[in-house]
Amino acid sequence: MKKILEAITLFGLLLPLPVLAADEPEAGQRFDATAFESTLHYQTGKVLLPNGKAELNLGSNFRYLSPQDTDRVLEEAWGNPKGEPTQGMIVPANVSPVMADGWGVIVEYEDSGHVSDTDAKEINYDDLLADMQKSTKEDNKEREKAGYESVGLVGWASKPYYDAAANRMYWAKELRFSKNDSNTLNYNIRVLGREGVLVLNAVAGMSQFAAIKPELEQVVQLAEFTPGHRYAEFNEKTDRMAEYGLAAMVAGGVAAKAGWLAPLLLGMKKGLVVILLGFAWLGKKIMSMLGRDKA
Repeated sequence: MKKILEAITLFGLLLPLPVLAADEPEAGQRFDATAFESTLHYQTGKVLLPNGKAELNLGSNFRYLSPQDTDRVLEEAWGNPKGEPTQGMIVPANVSPVMADGWGVIVEYEDSGHVSDTDAKEINYDDLLADMQKSTKEDNKEREKAGYESVGLVGWASKPYYDAAANRMYWAKELRFSKNDSNTLNYNIRVLGREGVLVLNAVAGMSQFAAIKPELEQVVQLAEFTPGHRYAEFNEKTDRMAEYGLAAMVAGGVAAKAGWLAPLLLGMKKGLVVILLGFAWLGKKIMSMLGRDKA
C-alpha cells in the first residue's frame, strides 16, 4: 500500500512534493468501519459553525460532523496525520464517510479579508485556464528534475460561475497526475463574507463526477454567513480588504494569502484515497493529509 502526496498550489502552480510509503497494518489491526461509524455524532437541520460566522442549512440530504469528529475521520478512519483545524465536514445523509463509497466536504474559513467581486464580469476564464496550464507545465520541469511526478491541468470540469446575488463562486478542475491511470476532479466552492471566505472543497476521480455532481451542486447552497458577517455588511472604513480578487481566488489566491487549501478526496471505488494538502505562504511548513487504502 502506498500513500500518494499531491498538492495544488498558489495561482495554479504545483510545487514538488515527495511520495511517501505507508507501513502495512499488522494482523488484527484492520480498521473496523462499522464500529467506528457507531461512534460518530451527526448533526442535522440548521447548524451554526464553531466560529459563529456562518451556518449550514442541511435539509434532509446532508449531515454535519463537528471538527472533533472530522479530525477522527481524517486521522483514525483515513489514516491522515494531524492537520490544521477545520469547521467540520458535510456528508450525505445516506452514505457513511468511512465506508468504501462514502464521501464528504471539508468546511474551512479563511480570514483573508473582504474579497472584492468587481472583476466578476471581466474575467475571461478561458484565458485564465490557459495561463494556469502554462504555469503548471513550467513548474513540472522543476518537479521532474527533482524526481517527482508531473501534474497536468486538463481543463475545467465545470467552468467557474459567480452567483452575484448570493456572493458564491464555484468551479471544478480536471487534473492529470502522471502516475495515475485516471484523472482527478477538484470541486471548489467559495462563499464570500464580510471579513473572509468560507471554503468548501471536495476531490474525487473524474469517473465519479456524473454521480456526485447533483449532490455537490446542492452543497453550494447549504452555507451562508450569519448577521454581522455577511458580504453586504462590509464597512470600508473599518474592515480589511483581501489582497486578491475573484480571478486570483480561482487560480489559488485563497491558499496563497490565507495559508492552505484543504480539499477532501472522496472515496474512490478501488479504495485509493488521496487527500490534497494545503501549504503555508512563503515557505511555512507544509501540513499534509495523506489518504489510505480503505480496502
